[in-house]
Amino acid sequence: MKTVRALLYRDVVWSIVFVAVAFMSLFFFIDFLEELERVARKSGTVGLAALSALMSLPYRFYELAPITVLIGTIYAMARLAQSSEFTILRTGGLGPGRALRLLLRLGAVFAVLTFVAGDYLAPLGEQQAAALRARVTGGQQLGQAGAWLKEHRALGGNALSISINVASTDADGLMRQVRIFEHDAQGRLLRRLQAERAQAADGHWRLEGVIDTHWPAASETGQALVERREPQLDWPTTLDERLVSAALSPLEGMTTLELWRYSRHLSNQEQTSQRHELLFWKRLMYPLACIVMMMLALPFAYMHARAGGVSLKVFGGIMLGVAFVLLNNVVGHLGRLNDWTPWLAAAAPSLLFLTLSLTAYGWLVRYR
Repeated sequence: MKTVRALLYRDVVWSIVFVAVAFMSLFFFIDFLEELERVARKSGTVGLAALSALMSLPYRFYELAPITVLIGTIYAMARLAQSSEFTILRTGGLGPGRALRLLLRLGAVFAVLTFVAGDYLAPLGEQQAAALRARVTGGQQLGQAGAWLKEHRALGGNALSISINVASTDADGLMRQVRIFEHDAQGRLLRRLQAERAQAADGHWRLEGVIDTHWPAASETGQALVERREPQLDWPTTLDERLVSAALSPLEGMTTLELWRYSRHLSNQEQTSQRHELLFWKRLMYPLACIVMMMLALPFAYMHARAGGVSLKVFGGIMLGVAFVLLNNVVGHLGRLNDWTPWLAAAAPSLLFLTLSLTAYGWLVRYR
């Protein structure tokens, strides 16, 4: 059994590695061209573009892991079937159940590798790539409207609603062009803080270049608006550095735990959290797709060589992989539009392909 396992694992692993290297080389070239165009506008260098594209490779590996596992395993299984090696293994005692268990163990290993890449290497690489781009371009723009954060706080027995807008971040991670609006329970504006720069810390934000504007309360009839300028101001808040970093970072740079924390924060602040909840469940379940893809590839070993060559079966594997990616993306968008349960929307593509693989495998084993 050790010999069978070594033969099977060697062929499958080397095929997956070959496919992974081919895919990542292709996407590295595409990312390099995009980064080259970006840094050229800011007088950057080719080396910076290549380094930025290189830092994005862990995320590319995470994205492509299920497709890579599917195509590599199909290629290995189809080649074994074409050379009659798999037929010899079957006559030697490799039954359907044992073959399935062998691939499930290997699929579990790739699931762990995918989780590590997606939760540790990819966020680190994306954060470093974002920091590198910020140094080249002088900062990171957060969209036309900037990034918004919200906080609810009790002040003197009254509820205070706070909205925060951050226009951009600089190369050192400092927030720039920060606006803070404080409203009472009736929605009346009480205070506005404008700061040129801000840095988050536990329990407070350090604001620099501040314009502090106070509006009179409803009970203060006849009071004038008060505006002060401060070179520096410590503004108390419950928004700590981790939450701010999660809100301002690209979603690819967030770990599973950060997605969970930020989605809980949005829910507690009565903000829409479905997008981050869906991403959390997709991030949690995505590595399991490697196991599903491994199971989906096994029926190709039971197809007779005359049913199609290796190239035809590999092409079929590519189409299945593309279908999985498309379905995964479409279900995510449909889940947000129709307010589906996040964990069910994230699990639906894998469950569908799992059912397909088990049905095809059972039919081939029984009738072929």
